[in-house]
Amino acid sequence: PIFSVPDSGQEMAEPQVAVAPVVTSRLSVKAPEFYPSGYNQNFNQNFTVNRYDGYLTLAEYVQDFLNHLTEQPGCFEMEIEQFAETLNGWVTADEALQELVELIYQQATSVPNFSYMGARLCNYLSHHLTISPQSGNFRQLLLQRCRTEYENRDEATKGDETTRKQFHAFVLFLAELYLNLEIKGTKGQVMRAEILQEGLRELLNALFSNPVDSNLICAVKLLKLTGSVLEDAWKEKGKNDMEEMIQRIENVVLDANCSRDVKHMLLKLVELRSSNWGRVHGTSPRTEATPENDPNYFMNEPTFYTSDGVPFTAADPGTSQLCICLTVSWFVITQV
Repeated sequence: PIFSVPDSGQEMAEPQVAVAPVVTSRLSVKAPEFYPSGYNQNFNQNFTVNRYDGYLTLAEYVQDFLNHLTEQPGCFEMEIEQFAETLNGWVTADEALQELVELIYQQATSVPNFSYMGARLCNYLSHHLTISPQSGNFRQLLLQRCRTEYENRDEATKGDETTRKQFHAFVLFLAELYLNLEIKGTKGQVMRAEILQEGLRELLNALFSNPVDSNLICAVKLLKLTGSVLEDAWKEKGKNDMEEMIQRIENVVLDANCSRDVKHMLLKLVELRSSNWGRVHGTSPRTEATPENDPNYFMNEPTFYTSDGVPFTAADPGTSQLCICLTVSWFVITQV
C-alpha cells in the first residue's frame, strides 16, 4: 500500500510515501530507423539487383516490376535505369523480346491508370534496350502489337461491352504512346511517331462511326488528351482533319441516339477546341474563370476514380450525384 495505517489508540505517525524506482530509458537518437515487421527497407534500392537471381522466368521478373511500378509510380526515375540494364542481360533472344513487349502491352491496356506510365516505360526501353534481332527492335515489335489491335477497330467498336472496354483501353494507351514515344529524325531531331498520328485519326473515325455512349466517351477522352497536338501536326501538313472531326461531332450531337450527358460532353469538347484547346497565349491579366467567360471551365474539373481505380465522368450512369459531392469536396480542399 502507498500509505501505512497506524494501530488504534497510538499516536498518529507521518504517512509513508512509497517512491517508485527510477527507470532509465535506453532509447537513443542514434538508434536505427524503425521499420514494421515484414517491411523490406531495401526493396526500392535493390529491386532489380537482389531480386534478379530469385526469379525462374523473365515473365515473373518483369510482371513483378510492372506491379511494383503500378503501386509506386514515383519510383520510375530511380529504378528504370537498373531495370533496363537487367533486361539487357536477360533479353537476348527474339522470343524473350516479344514476351517483354506483350507483358508491358497487357499491363498498359488492362490495369487502370497505367497507360501513361506504360508509355513512358516503352519510350525508355526503346532507347536503352540493346537487342535488335531480325524480327525487329523493341519499338518495332511494340508497334506491330498495337497494329494487331488497330486492325480490328471496326469489329471492336461494334462488339459487346467487354470488347469495347478492352478496345477503349488500347485507344488511350496508343494516345499516350503518341505523346511519349520519342523517335529521332534523320537530322537527330526528336519527333513523334507519324504512324501513330494517322492511326489515331482512323481510330476516331471508327469510334464516331459507331456512336454508342461508351465509344463517344472514349473519343472525348482521346481528343482531350491529344487534340491540340494532333491539330498542330495536321495544320503543319496543310490538312483540315480536325475540322472534319469537329463536323462529325456536331453531326453526332444532332443525329445520334446517345444520352444527353454524352451530348453535353461533346458540345463542351467543341467549345474547348474553339478556345485553342485551352491554351493561352500572351500576357493578358489573369481573371477568375467562370462558366460565362471560359468555355473550358467545365472541362478543367478534376478527374475522379472509383474504388477500383477506374476514372469516371458525369456521363457515366449513376455517378452524377457523386460527381457533384466530390467536386464540392475538391473545391473546399483547394480553398484551404
